[in-house]
Amino acid sequence: MNVADKNSADTSSQPLPSRRTVLGAGGAVGLVLLNPASIFAQGADGANTIRVGFISPRTGALASFGEADGYVLELARKSLKDGLTVGGKRYAVEILDRDTQSDPARASQLAKTLINSDKVDLILVTSAPETVNPVADACEGAGVPCLSTVTPWEAWYFGRGAKPGEPSPFKWTFHFSFGVGEFVKSYTSQWSQLSTNKKVAALYPNDADGNAIRASLAPALQKAGFTIVDAGPYETGTTDFSAQIAKFKAEKCDIFNTFPIPPDFATFWRQAAQQGLTKTMKIVQVAKTGLFPSSVEALGPLGFNLSSACYWHKTFPYKSPLTGVSSMQLADGYEKAANKQWNQQLGASMSLLDAGFEALKASTNPKDKASVAKSLGSLVTTTTVGKVDFTKGPVQGACTTPLIGTQWVKAPAGSKYKYDYVITENAADANVPVAVKLRPYA
Repeated sequence: MNVADKNSADTSSQPLPSRRTVLGAGGAVGLVLLNPASIFAQGADGANTIRVGFISPRTGALASFGEADGYVLELARKSLKDGLTVGGKRYAVEILDRDTQSDPARASQLAKTLINSDKVDLILVTSAPETVNPVADACEGAGVPCLSTVTPWEAWYFGRGAKPGEPSPFKWTFHFSFGVGEFVKSYTSQWSQLSTNKKVAALYPNDADGNAIRASLAPALQKAGFTIVDAGPYETGTTDFSAQIAKFKAEKCDIFNTFPIPPDFATFWRQAAQQGLTKTMKIVQVAKTGLFPSSVEALGPLGFNLSSACYWHKTFPYKSPLTGVSSMQLADGYEKAANKQWNQQLGASMSLLDAGFEALKASTNPKDKASVAKSLGSLVTTTTVGKVDFTKGPVQGACTTPLIGTQWVKAPAGSKYKYDYVITENAADANVPVAVKLRPYA
């Protein structure tokens, strides 16, 4: 039997009602929620039930990352309704999902509650260092296996205190995602399609992502022949970017590159338009934001021809080993259920569940944390985002997955959506089909 806690809210700091109703499957289905404290009374024997925590930002500044998680989790729960067989034994499965509200401190507390009160066997976490790192640190400290994705591996590894050239300090936490090498491969492949002066206006925030990118990506791009014009680190929530815009205009940069949260990019890009910078940019390469239809649509016409890079696309030639759905089926199913345009986090969140449950199946005992951690460290599988291979990684406990060049263009006539998200290059994975050549922004 599958007793799944569908509560994405934190319940550790206040008394719990016996039930509440939220929208699941991207807002398509009303679900009655179980009080986590009552799970044991529902017939789920702790020794025979695998409990998996799933943490992501569903509200707040990073909410676009978690927009489709309800739908993905419902697919996973349906696939696991009859349990999971590990080593010839059948286990019931519970997935306890939690919303960080885009708050790192809350993310940490949610992880600790899942560990100490809910007694989870594994935690899965996704979407940006603000979410992933505090959860991974809580798991590392408690000796609980944790698998994460959608954060540059450098931000996950060095951002948590690991030192270059030294042995990994992490025993319980594992991560699969893109890194600086994948950004360089995609960017240089994509940027080579247009003639530019190779001067890159770099706007990197003062956070784990921005600092990792500044230290690693900028030098790699310089080595590839680009001139980096770095406006210096800015603080999240900055409201006036006039100084940075003036610097980029004075340097006559043809390429713009940034790694902001969505609200900060919206503020910057609107000011850039008001001050004339947008009219001179040939390539506008946006990461972290610019990934999802909701954040691009918020820009109105300024969103057309923004360049991006995807970690999953509906045309990826891979399917989910957990649910059996193809990439195209995943996207189409979400659009039908949620009445929203598909987004790339669908495949990433599904891949996290794919990899997590493949590791549980490969363990000798899913209730033994050391066994699960060992299984994660040697995991080799193919998920919706492609191959995940922990036997090959830049550092112990991490492995890389591809980034593919993309662009937001005007949707074709007859489409119900304003934008179409198209693939422009595939240097990192030749199995992914290229749709069009990169278009100039201005």
